Amino acid sequence: MRYLEDVRVGESVELGRVVVDRDEVIAFARRYDPQPFHVDDVAAAQSPFGGVIASGWHTGAMFSRLCVDGFLSEFVNLGGQGFSEVRFLAPVRPGDELRASIEVLEARPSKLKPDRGTLTMLGTLRDPDDRTVFTMRLSVRIARRPE
Repeated sequence: MRYLEDVRVGESVELGRVVVDRDEVIAFARRYDPQPFHVDDVAAAQSPFGGVIASGWHTGAMFSRLCVDGFLSEFVNLGGQGFSEVRFLAPVRPGDELRASIEVLEARPSKLKPDRGTLTMLGTLRDPDDRTVFTMRLSVRIARRPE
């Protein structure tokens, strides 16, 4: 397992890829974000998007899965602290193969709890045309190496 001390600021990690599944796009949106351009082919075709697109929240969930599988699962992870600066920059369409990456922005030991620290990262998803479609800043608590 990795600890806070094992991370280097500026480290970039490719997290993997996910193909956006049409049935999942619609099922997610029906449950959590039932806007017409996420769930209805006719309405979506008449929208500025010209077809069904994934909910931004679904896009974020796909990123989260890749981040856990491709990076956070290696650490003694003590839980998320939050996320900010979430950006949905371009439509995500069924059939797109998205690739995820993170860049470590900060690895800061806690002043109050010496057994842990905060790891802050910038997460990014890119589409098949190498356009950035999603970004977010996320922070997690990571254990420090026991002495």
